[in-house]
Amino acid sequence: MGSPVADRCPVRLPKTGPSIQLVAMLHDSRLARHSSRHPYTDLKRTSSLHPECKKIVSWNLLRRIGANVGCLAQLIEREQPDLLLMQEATQEIEGLQAKVGGYYVWSQMPGRIHGLAIWSRTNFVSEPNVIELPSGALFDRVSQVVDLGDFGVANVHLSHGQALNRRQLRCIEKSLPARAAVIGDYNLVGPPLLRGFADVGPRLPTHAMGKVVPLRLDRCLVRGLTCQRVAVLPRGASDHRPIVVHLAPARTEPVQERGHVKGMAAIIGRWRRAVGRGARDSRGPHGSGERPSSIA
Repeated sequence: MGSPVADRCPVRLPKTGPSIQLVAMLHDSRLARHSSRHPYTDLKRTSSLHPECKKIVSWNLLRRIGANVGCLAQLIEREQPDLLLMQEATQEIEGLQAKVGGYYVWSQMPGRIHGLAIWSRTNFVSEPNVIELPSGALFDRVSQVVDLGDFGVANVHLSHGQALNRRQLRCIEKSLPARAAVIGDYNLVGPPLLRGFADVGPRLPTHAMGKVVPLRLDRCLVRGLTCQRVAVLPRGASDHRPIVVHLAPARTEPVQERGHVKGMAAIIGRWRRAVGRGARDSRGPHGSGERPSSIA
């Protein structure tokens, strides 16, 4: 057993200034108001859920200065998830298995002190796969893909580049089964542009950039699955709020589309070609931008 100090979940307080405190209070009060309007506050299993439904929690832990084993043990005790996906998990988080039981696997990001981790209440169907993703200018990244039997789940912490993180999503999609979910810290602004997947995660912000600008960085995309419940939890010791999704296989067979246009670059290319055709058509048959002169 760890010491009481090591097991206690630290509370992160704003460092300076009343304005920072006000922003934090506004974010917390907004989450409280949203929860009061939506009765889904108890995230534990109920009889109304699909019998094959899996409760999944995803949380960016904020490396060594954020959520620790004590925080995670409290989260698991309170929420009772089937699967807990973690981003920015350090090697110390391996102590979670000894504290709460279950099964745990950690995949370190190349050259970093942290990586991705998965905790499961039951044993894995097979060892999670580690997929190398397209690299950015500074860091290499990987994704974990775990088989839950009825569907697959990818645990992700994508790059900050908006074209690159969408390329990484397309890379992950190639390793997923027909029924799948991609869950984690997307670092993505705007639509993900991953054809065939639906964005079913919570719509509340999960991170405040610079402690001021609220962003919905933590997401869940699914294919061939239904999402029965969602929630955003208090951020605790991290700078990200955990998200909760209840996922079950859809009744209809998923359709995996092939040969379609994928990605931001392809969409922008189509738009440029359309604009070019429109400009040429506006010039008329003489090829100049001017109207042909009339002959007297």
